[in-house]
Amino acid sequence: MIKRNIGIGTISLPLALIGLVWSFEIHGFCLGDIVLNSVGLRAWTNVDTGLHLTVFYSLIFFIPALLVSYRYKENFGSKTGRIVSIIFIGLLLIISLFNYSV
Repeated sequence: MIKRNIGIGTISLPLALIGLVWSFEIHGFCLGDIVLNSVGLRAWTNVDTGLHLTVFYSLIFFIPALLVSYRYKENFGSKTGRIVSIIFIGLLLIISLFNYSV
């Protein structure tokens, strides 16, 4: 069993999890929408049929999580943060290519 130390790479997991909470609506609650609206930024291109911009703002969390996890592979949680980031960056690319709203 490999014991991994907590270090800078460990930050990748919380960043990826914040990106998840930030970008998706769960039971009518979307943290990203609330924060964006409170600072005066739009969360949707069009409320009825538009694109959910909060999903793209979540890249602010996913990309650093990915970069940190690659740089500090030996730290606890970095592999999980990397996997979560890769999966959701890929999903965001697919969503943007097909112009679906989340």
